[in-house]
Amino acid sequence: MSGHSKWATTKHKKAVIDQRRAKSFAKLIKNIEVAAKIGGADLSGNPTLQDAVQKAKKTSVPNDNIDRAIKRGAGLTGEVIDYTSIMYEGYAQAGVALMVECLTDNKNRAAAEVRTAMTRNGGTMADPGSVAYNFARKGLIVVPAEGTSEDDVLAAVLDAGVEEVTDEGETFEVVVDTADLVAARTALQEAGIDYDSADVAFVPNLKVEIDAETARKVLKLIDALEDSDDVQNVYSNFDLTAEAQAELENEE
Repeated sequence: MSGHSKWATTKHKKAVIDQRRAKSFAKLIKNIEVAAKIGGADLSGNPTLQDAVQKAKKTSVPNDNIDRAIKRGAGLTGEVIDYTSIMYEGYAQAGVALMVECLTDNKNRAAAEVRTAMTRNGGTMADPGSVAYNFARKGLIVVPAEGTSEDDVLAAVLDAGVEEVTDEGETFEVVVDTADLVAARTALQEAGIDYDSADVAFVPNLKVEIDAETARKVLKLIDALEDSDDVQNVYSNFDLTAEAQAELENEE
């Protein structure tokens, strides 16, 4: 879930991962398989695979599972990996825009599960393109804030096409053009700065500020969408007021 607010992108996301570790593993494995299928099994020559493997390891996916996924994806086991990427668009409460990214071997199942999650949790489906204009496809690198500073991160990626570095509380988010993602990731590594993830993501152009009551409803909808094995990511454009953020943090 990408909500781009301090609470939404840290505490909530961690809670979701903790509660659904098995589902998280399955989705990370799927990413590895697709990356290996597209770019081959060699991590040094396949940055997308390298990032997928790093994310899986940071989420404690066992190395054996990772190795098997690489071999399956690269066609070294004789198994056929056939996933289709689909993007659904919709709205949550208060006009919050949602982009639901699916990776599935059954398009009908994925469509049904997304639609069901939407209708049962106060969301509405939208026509293709009617929500997408709210987002830009960017490279997004998430850097843990512990042990480093925003200035350190900015200095490391300054010559790597960085567009924005934002302080999200427990993390810094580095936004770059998709073409500069590998260069920015490499620049951080060379500066000795660790990162949690480096992905192509949909970053909102304009955020919708919501209160705590609305946030609970939006997060419930996002949870329902992420509960589907076919849903890889949910991108949203909501932000929280300072009061809403404090209220939700106190509930944890």
